[in-house]
Amino acid sequence: MKQVTIYDIASEAGVSVATVSRVLNNTAPVKASTRSKIMKLIKQHQFQPNALARSLLKKETGTIGVIVPDITNPFFPEVFGGIDSAARDKGFTFFLCDTLGDYDRESQYLDILRKKQVDGIIFMGGRINLAKCPTELVEEVVETAARIPMVLVNGNLPGTELHRVAADESKGAAMATQYLVEQGHRDIAFIGGHDYTSTNAQKLRAFKRVMNQNGLPVAKERILYGDFTMSAGERLMKEILQDSSRPRPTAVLCVNDFTAVGAIKAAIRAGIFIPDDMSIVGFDDIPLASAIYPELTSVKLHMDQLGRNAVDVLHKLIMKEKVKRMTIIEPELVVRDSTKKLIHRE
Repeated sequence: MKQVTIYDIASEAGVSVATVSRVLNNTAPVKASTRSKIMKLIKQHQFQPNALARSLLKKETGTIGVIVPDITNPFFPEVFGGIDSAARDKGFTFFLCDTLGDYDRESQYLDILRKKQVDGIIFMGGRINLAKCPTELVEEVVETAARIPMVLVNGNLPGTELHRVAADESKGAAMATQYLVEQGHRDIAFIGGHDYTSTNAQKLRAFKRVMNQNGLPVAKERILYGDFTMSAGERLMKEILQDSSRPRPTAVLCVNDFTAVGAIKAAIRAGIFIPDDMSIVGFDDIPLASAIYPELTSVKLHMDQLGRNAVDVLHKLIMKEKVKRMTIIEPELVVRDSTKKLIHRE
């Protein structure tokens, strides 16, 4: 049986190939009667457009590249879930690039995606989360974005005009800190990640600002740095508990949920009851936050929405539509069992 092509559909409908293409891709208005005729023929012949032919006609591949720093970190699969859902609705497939946090691998993937002529790129983590990104790494991204539509997710390269979709992490950290203060906590520690990352810097600045606004001092010993892992949370909580020079803090704000879970494990092993003896707050609200005991109070970043919005912005860029350069997702504090109101005894 002869395979029906877009040219056959156009010929039988008595219209141009371009008109059939507009109906298939919904890229421009087509008269209702003409659209109905074309759709009837498509259904009759069970026609499915060949991806290669479509790419030749439209000079598009129907593929987008998604760059992530660590696919094993629950944050990124959650964002990717939103990307996958929204992109499939728009007919895109994926080229997933896991860089393992290696900037050289990022460069290699950027080159590969250029050569594969993907329609667009969504970039997460790595160099775009550095507080001070080296100039050559910035220029490489800018040069790629000049050729291929690109959206940065939860990151930034200062001095550039790249399109960004980001959760307001600073606002989230401020909300969490203010919540702890309103629960009666005055001595609050901050367990952070790498001090050279922008995500750590944003959260720490917000933490200090809210503490200062409430007239509460923050001793340098109350700020600890790790590497965003569960083991770092355990290690840093042990440091807090082993510091005999001062009373232990009544609350701890953690840079992400992984470090918060590690902190809870270390505290419980040391005989500390959570939240009776100490309140702990995480960040990101990954599925693990509600799966542990006690369930973790955390700042929800709506990761699925981050992914969906990134695809929406990227699609508009691909279609050469106007779109604002910055899309902000509002955070939400999800209160669970790892925090409680502190009762001050006179």
